[in-house]
Amino acid sequence: MLIRLNALPEGQCATVKNICIDGAMRRRLFDFGLIEGTEICCLRQGRCKGPGLFWVRGTMLALRRTDSANICVEACE
Repeated sequence: MLIRLNALPEGQCATVKNICIDGAMRRRLFDFGLIEGTEICCLRQGRCKGPGLFWVRGTMLALRRTDSANICVEACE
């Protein structure tokens, strides 16, 4: 089942299925290794519309809610 990255519960891992972001932000995410098929874990979801903290390929990555809402993931079992 596909969900938005900003809806992934804390402590859960998922696989990136689709990134619906264009331009410089998309290129920057690719530079961090956030591409389709990559495993991503939610360390902390932002409170009060703040950024979420995610673990991607050995790196902690903070993403704004508006950006993480445009990334579709499939939760790992």
